Amino acid sequence: MILVTGASGQLGHLVISSLLAKGVAASEIVAAVRSPEKASVLTAQGVVVRKADYTDLASLKAAMTGVKRVVLVSSSEVGQRAVQHQNVIDAAKEAGVELIAYTSILHADTSPLALAEEHVATETALKASGVPHVLLRNGWYSENYTMSAGMAVEHGAVLGSAGVGKYSTAARADYAEAAAVAITSENQAGKVYELAGDEAFTLAQYASYIADISGKAVVYQDLPEAEYAKVLVQVGLPEGFANILADSDVGASKGGLFDDSKTLSKLIGRPTTPIQDSIKVALS
Repeated sequence: MILVTGASGQLGHLVISSLLAKGVAASEIVAAVRSPEKASVLTAQGVVVRKADYTDLASLKAAMTGVKRVVLVSSSEVGQRAVQHQNVIDAAKEAGVELIAYTSILHADTSPLALAEEHVATETALKASGVPHVLLRNGWYSENYTMSAGMAVEHGAVLGSAGVGKYSTAARADYAEAAAVAITSENQAGKVYELAGDEAFTLAQYASYIADISGKAVVYQDLPEAEYAKVLVQVGLPEGFANILADSDVGASKGGLFDDSKTLSKLIGRPTTPIQDSIKVALS
């Protein structure tokens, strides 16, 4: 059986969809979720739904019953991830899991992004555990930006602090498919995949794509990190998360979210989803 953590989340749900598309039987997939009652769609598909909370080691151990492989989708709770992921690793080790596939961050060991710290801690914990594992170092999801494409059209501007830094983004579904491939393939233990989109762009280019697709004037406005974080708070983001996003933009300006190896498209056997396609979906 293959267990997917955070299975009701955006990435986890897509990983399960990819596993099903690859022909994995629904009865062989365990969706580990905090609130099983919110996973009725998965239950209806025949997927095994089990309650499991990153903060509750006992629940994780119970969820691991009969499980041989685990897709450890990184927790969304920044600042608590290292401890939460350690719980999953400990439960998997006790269960005798044969392989963990962990969704880390692009070039984690050299990344200038503050977000990388907890990913590095988790990678270190995996190594110390002795559990065979494969690292899926995911680049930026296109949806991280396209979810606000409508706002960019409305205000005529894309804001950021990335300067001319390049983003090698891919759709969340592309990364999910990569996780499904890795967890169902043989000889994955010890591998490190630096996963990113085939085509990179600057935020100025991204703004021009939105303009072309929407038919509206949209430009990129580069802001100092502190000012960008302040704007994000003003539009409703929590201060801590706003600071993380602003830091990530600065990290992108230093090359932290660029990769041209095309490892992702090689792994999934097709080109990654162009950012223009994701923009079209967001604006439709």
